[in-house]
Amino acid sequence: MRTDSKLLEMLTGYAASHQHPVNIAVHMVGIPTIMLGVLIPLSWMTISIGEYSVTPAYAVVVGFFLFYLTLDVLFAVVFLVFGFALAVSAAWIAALPMAVSGTVAAIAFFGGYAAQFVGHAIEKSMPVLVKHPVQANLAAPFFTVVEMFKILGLRDELFNEVQRQVALLRK
Repeated sequence: MRTDSKLLEMLTGYAASHQHPVNIAVHMVGIPTIMLGVLIPLSWMTISIGEYSVTPAYAVVVGFFLFYLTLDVLFAVVFLVFGFALAVSAAWIAALPMAVSGTVAAIAFFGGYAAQFVGHAIEKSMPVLVKHPVQANLAAPFFTVVEMFKILGLRDELFNEVQRQVALLRK
């Protein structure tokens, strides 16, 4: 495995501030929750393309997928599956009365971010969001997929190298 890849560099940077199991668990729930909170309002609008109608929520998922393809094909494809599931859920919630869907979106968005800060307080690390908000929001859904692989014991060689790199950073 190459140790100079963009993927390894990103994973090492992320893993360095995400070592505590509680912080990781909070992120596994909080990041998809934040995504749902963003995708709901994007599902309020519909764009007709010929005989098809799509929402900007699907366009965002596809955009993230295309970006993630530059990092890792397998992780990107898995994100696409989960991203579309979130977009479908968001569309269902968006079809509810505006007061209901708006409330769900706000609670998901702000609650998800609050959870992230709690997780980082437990970790005793500064959230990447504070220093690099755009980078954090683009990368966080990808890292959720990556963390699923780690939890399932898949691609251990990659994660062992990430942990080796984190150990070197901490010295």
